[in-house]
Amino acid sequence: MTTAQDMLAAHPFLDGLTDRQLERLSRWSKRSMFHGGNRIFEEGNRADRFWLIRDGAVNLDTHLPGQGTVVVETLGPGNVLGWSWLFHPYRWHFGATALRTTLTIELDAAAIRQMCEEDPQLGYELTTRFMKVVVDRLQATRLRLLDLYKQPAAPDKDRGGLDTPPGADR
Repeated sequence: MTTAQDMLAAHPFLDGLTDRQLERLSRWSKRSMFHGGNRIFEEGNRADRFWLIRDGAVNLDTHLPGQGTVVVETLGPGNVLGWSWLFHPYRWHFGATALRTTLTIELDAAAIRQMCEEDPQLGYELTTRFMKVVVDRLQATRLRLLDLYKQPAAPDKDRGGLDTPPGADR
């Protein structure tokens, strides 16, 4: 049987952490599973854990006035689900739903925050990794919103309304 530490070591998000760091994280981790269609968390609710996705898929979504719930990004194996647990006030900034059976490693947020306080090197490593997740999610959200609100481009008067870029063969 694979130990929690082995599962953590195999996950790309934690690649490069020391055996000691992985062992400490494993104390606050457990296997978890979501069936397709299960709501994992709601935008605005308390963020008290995060998950490393081992298999399956999860849709991240947000509510847009006049649009309803919009999928921002789909996460799969190797991704991390949840970053809001790291930043006060510890509320989810998105919602999440499993698309199909999804196997994860679940980690306890309060315990990991405490561990990061006690071990600044681990805290720095995790914060740096989660900041990359935050930036990636915000970029995905921006691109999705641009898709939703895309308007047809007006013809360019200087080019006689042609869509050919300047200098291109006509």
